[in-house]
Amino acid sequence: MKSLSRRCIRSFWLPAGLLLVALALACGGGAQPSPVAPSAPTAVNPTAAPSSASASAPAAASLPAVPTVPAAGVSPMATWVPPTFAPAEDRDRTLTVYSGRSQTLVHPLLLAFGEQTGIDIRVKYAGSAATAATLLEEGGNTPADVVFMQEPGSLGILANSGMLSPIPQETLDKVDPRFRSPAGLWVGTSGRARTVIYNTEAIDPANDLPPSILDFTAPEWRGRVGWAPRNGSFQAFVTALRLTIGEDAARDWLTSMRDNDAVDYPNNVTTVTATAAGEVDVGFVNHYYLERFLEEQGEGFGARNHYIGNGDPGALVLVAGVGILDASENKDIAEEFVDFLLGEPAQTYFAQEIKEYPVSAGVEPEGDLPPMESLDPPNVDLGNLSDLEGTLKLLRETEVLP
Repeated sequence: MKSLSRRCIRSFWLPAGLLLVALALACGGGAQPSPVAPSAPTAVNPTAAPSSASASAPAAASLPAVPTVPAAGVSPMATWVPPTFAPAEDRDRTLTVYSGRSQTLVHPLLLAFGEQTGIDIRVKYAGSAATAATLLEEGGNTPADVVFMQEPGSLGILANSGMLSPIPQETLDKVDPRFRSPAGLWVGTSGRARTVIYNTEAIDPANDLPPSILDFTAPEWRGRVGWAPRNGSFQAFVTALRLTIGEDAARDWLTSMRDNDAVDYPNNVTTVTATAAGEVDVGFVNHYYLERFLEEQGEGFGARNHYIGNGDPGALVLVAGVGILDASENKDIAEEFVDFLLGEPAQTYFAQEIKEYPVSAGVEPEGDLPPMESLDPPNVDLGNLSDLEGTLKLLRETEVLP
């Protein structure tokens, strides 16, 4: 028995209404987390849910409802009721999840899985880089069964270190080979496309936008481009850029963009709002931020996404993903969890609530997003996006980051 299961761990439950408040921080919305050790594992399933939950608990095949952001002064607790769980002493199976995805994002999924299966779930939250560092330190003594990461580079680090166990082929086959480990050691759970967002009054995308992200170093784009070098997804893009065009060419591009007065923003949200406001004419972001603004503000919002395609580095599609720890004593339960994340309810949740691309179960993307198969990203093994240290070094050497 692992030491984790002998610990007395405080139970809690998180109102799903907080999810939408924190969307700007989830899925690559912020800077790469500092490598701080994750907190102690916490039980996801409450041992005693509020009495009002019984009648309103969602069906086993559904995910907990995520309400809209409440009006000022109204608690999100007033619009959401947590699901009911069996008492901890009645649970004979336990799954320990190390999550590099935001607690506010994935907690509803863990609640739903626990309710659907009766499995007692313990979870440790931190950034993906911190989670990978913790697992490498724990090695074969880790109590973790599953690792659920924000981006594929951290999964690649763990795979290359021999810490992940092969995922059954029938599970891998649910996802396009581009979005899973070639060795079958991790699998993508949802996708986010890199786009060029543009101001609808300043730009005619058919006539004004260049065919490659590399072309924004041209003099006519001086001071007109916004980017977010501190953002984790941007850094993953730079890592992919290094792989696709080479270290020297990536260095030249970053230097040329800097010298062309690219405007530095702290994250994707501020880049999108600045583009819509006309502070810059274009920006480099993940696709789903615009979808959230359109949902909140309507079709009059002053920016739209342009998908470059053509195998260009600017068309990179990143995935969040999951892997099973080789040291796990609960691989059957871990495989059940992976299948759950690739099933229709979870894929629908990613599509409808987070505006990410679903990657399995035949679930279509939400809204007017182009089909995944039309995106034509560069041919990059996403597991090789693991050299964050090299990317940060390059960003500092080019003075894109201080």
